[in-house]
Amino acid sequence: MIDFTEKSEYGFEDLVRLVAALRGPGGCAWDQAQTHQSIRRNFLEEAYEACEALDQDDPDHLREELGDVLLQVVFHAGIEADAGRFDVDGVCDGVCRKLIARHPHLFGQSQSRMDWEDLKRLQRGNQTVAQAMEGVSHALPALWRADKLLSKAEKSGLCLPDRSSARAALTRQIGALCASEAPDGEALGRALFALVRFARCAELDCETALAETCQQFIDSFSEREAAASKTEKK
Repeated sequence: MIDFTEKSEYGFEDLVRLVAALRGPGGCAWDQAQTHQSIRRNFLEEAYEACEALDQDDPDHLREELGDVLLQVVFHAGIEADAGRFDVDGVCDGVCRKLIARHPHLFGQSQSRMDWEDLKRLQRGNQTVAQAMEGVSHALPALWRADKLLSKAEKSGLCLPDRSSARAALTRQIGALCASEAPDGEALGRALFALVRFARCAELDCETALAETCQQFIDSFSEREAAASKTEKK
């Protein structure tokens, strides 16, 4: 049995202690066996489920999903604490320092109102836009990552948005993809990247557009499935 006091309402410190108890001696064998990599997918799933709750504008669902995301943060911090590298307080300290550093005009460090991206680049020691691009998370969905890379390129002034050239590039890349009898992943990637570039010029978001089309596909398939079921019953 885990020695943990039941309360009418729990707070952040209770969550930290509870996770530590589950992962500690006499705790849960499953929790004790987990590593960063074994629950990496869980972290992604919980984050996406929280985003779904945001889209639904459901406060009860959102509260639950934010709790699941917070559990992931505390769990991963607990793994690091066991390894002696950092703990959840170190996580909180780091993000507080980052927020203060990113708002120098509000915390008396400077009167300059630098752009958030410029501040990030300065604080990370990025000297070039290419270095800033490399800092865009490789774990992001590829369409989303492409959009962020193009955004950074456009801000440099070296890759200005131009709907005409973006349309021509998209037509060229899709034409090459479809003309090939054995298209490969590289050709598909170039076509998708050209599509994201064109979408940006049209002020459209590929992730949102594709998500909506996925739902339309589900709805259409459900209707066809229901119609087929009725036909079989006759």
